Amino acid sequence: MGIDVGSVTTKFAALDKDSQLASSIYLRTQGKPIAMIQQGLRKMREELPPGIVVRGMGATGSARYLIGVIVGADVIKNEITSQVVATLRYVPEAQTIIEIGGQDSKIIILRQGIVIGFGMNTVCAAGTGSFLDHQALRLNVNIEEFGQRALQSKNPVRIAGQCTVFAESDMIYKQQIGHSIEDILYGLCQALVRNYLNNLGLGKDILPPVVFQGGVAFNQGIVRALKESLATEVIVPPHHEVMGAIGAALLAKEEVERGNGTKFKGFGISEADYHTSSFECKACPNLCEIAQISLNGRVLARWGGRCDLWERMPAS
Repeated sequence: MGIDVGSVTTKFAALDKDSQLASSIYLRTQGKPIAMIQQGLRKMREELPPGIVVRGMGATGSARYLIGVIVGADVIKNEITSQVVATLRYVPEAQTIIEIGGQDSKIIILRQGIVIGFGMNTVCAAGTGSFLDHQALRLNVNIEEFGQRALQSKNPVRIAGQCTVFAESDMIYKQQIGHSIEDILYGLCQALVRNYLNNLGLGKDILPPVVFQGGVAFNQGIVRALKESLATEVIVPPHHEVMGAIGAALLAKEEVERGNGTKFKGFGISEADYHTSSFECKACPNLCEIAQISLNGRVLARWGGRCDLWERMPAS
């Protein structure tokens, strides 16, 4: 099993003994990663056959260390590694991976299955799914309908997409002068893709096969805009929204097949009462904010500093 907890979504993937996807869950994190991890585990237990044995657990995403402590992960890997491992399983000849999530986006350049370069955007919202969410809300358009309505565009309008603030004011102006919602929606798709390629894609040799994954890959308007901008076919793999979790599960399988038993604590942890808190470290002038997680008054783990001082300290 693999779990990928990001700032916007939490994904679960369970693989069978042949590494085929047996079940997956896609949840909104809602700023409550621990609650979503527990909710996801409960849903997984319901969906999988009774008496199922989890032989390995992998964790990835921005909250991967938190996941690892809670569930007892056998392997904890960054998003780049997890995405690549999963992508190469479905598209082994991939040379470029475009991943756009709710709050961040990534580009990974591969040659012969080896990562030779990558870029991440964790700051600017204009190249992420939250950009589309925000503008869809402003236009009173359901985000699930966004892509299909964008595909109906006949004369897409150019939206200034370098910044969400500029995009919104430009979009309002385009509405006021009479452009259709469909043309504005596709203009927003083009703006997101333009922003992504001008930032993360700048200076990178984007070669096909190009694989597009992440939650935003559900949006067919973005898929079309990518194809037009890159002038090449764009592959959206199966289970594209949970690729990070699939990669974490594949990595966990590799780890436990080396002969080590799993550290997974069992589905019962979905009912445990975890508590998170933070404090300021005064060991040096950096004054890092250290996060910690506790269960029944016992600190399980600490993290968040620029050095590994608190990670090295035994839990109390």
